[in-house]
Amino acid sequence: MNVLVIGGGASGIISSIVAASNGANVTILERNNTLGKKLSLTGNGRCNFWNKEQSLDKYHSSNIEEFKTIWNLKKDEILPFFHNLGIIEKEINGYYYPFSNQALNIVKILENKLHKLNVTIKYNEFVTKIIYKDKFKVYTSNNIYTADKVIIATGGASFPKTGSDGNMYKVLKDMGHDIIDVLPSLVQVVGKDSFYKYWEGVRSFGKLSLMEDKKIIKEEIGEIQFTNYGLSGVCTFNLSGLIAKGLKKNKEEIILIDLVPWFKGSSKEFLNWLDNEEKLLSNYSLLEILEGFLNIKLIKVIFKLANIKDDTTWSNAPKEKIVKLLKNFPFKVKETLSFDKAQVSSGGVSLKNVNMKTMESKIVPNLYLTGEILDIDGDCGGYNLGIAWITGITAGESVSK
Repeated sequence: MNVLVIGGGASGIISSIVAASNGANVTILERNNTLGKKLSLTGNGRCNFWNKEQSLDKYHSSNIEEFKTIWNLKKDEILPFFHNLGIIEKEINGYYYPFSNQALNIVKILENKLHKLNVTIKYNEFVTKIIYKDKFKVYTSNNIYTADKVIIATGGASFPKTGSDGNMYKVLKDMGHDIIDVLPSLVQVVGKDSFYKYWEGVRSFGKLSLMEDKKIIKEEIGEIQFTNYGLSGVCTFNLSGLIAKGLKKNKEEIILIDLVPWFKGSSKEFLNWLDNEEKLLSNYSLLEILEGFLNIKLIKVIFKLANIKDDTTWSNAPKEKIVKLLKNFPFKVKETLSFDKAQVSSGGVSLKNVNMKTMESKIVPNLYLTGEILDIDGDCGGYNLGIAWITGITAGESVSK
């Protein structure tokens, strides 16, 4: 069985290993001059490759129930698969990294396994067209390849300098597949206001609530990074995919920032708490009271928006406005940053076009789809690599049966 794997990233490598281990004759077509270019950058070069907390709400798709099938079948196979390759994991707050703390180690181990299995690797091959008539003809910028079966593992449209520029969506659309809107995800968010230069560089623990057309649709808690254009950090990233989809539909997107998430009560109860603090610290200004729990740059932004001076006391301050800014600071979203900055792309080939037990296309027989090319993406924390491993292992098993 001659199998062509288009793309030498995470899902392409893993599907090639599984297919070759089961006896298939595998050739990888990689457009770069190295394998695993994006994989080697994952997790700031440390490669957060899996997560202990596995729940379906960490994954996102227009047809999430379709993904549920394969996720249930394969999620318990991932760590054993890597153990069999000799990769030992280190767990940090549920995130799994290689114990070496180096993404390059994982890439090297996977590459060595490919060589031991006699997988052929063709570099600098950019696929431009695929034709299927009993067998596949795959046209690249340099050659024409034939194969019995083809696995598409080119990635989506995120971080295009690594080679995943979204060109394969057009190829697959021309073959009859439905493409769900491809948008940036796990990316920074740009706001509409002009005061962001005052909070630039702040990292603060907080809660973000995404309000779409005045209805809260998702919440995230953790570290927030404040930038000169808006917001960044894991919490922001985990909201960004929904934001991009909402903006595409011309919906209003506002992020409510709780700057004091340690206070679990209502805004009214927080106002009473500040009243008590003011009594306790009667000779302190409001600025000095807030400095007890909030970054000075954030305090300055609140003072600016509330139009109050540094020497203002709590008794003379616009109390309700201060409390609203502390508990529900409204961040008006303008846009997300582009694919150049996005860790992944959302959207892609509709899961309704794919047999999710085998990853074979329902449109073109003997064509298999894996990883980011599909309409499935995950939160930060190893979930997107998890998609690559799950779909890649399944496709590798299927093509070699």
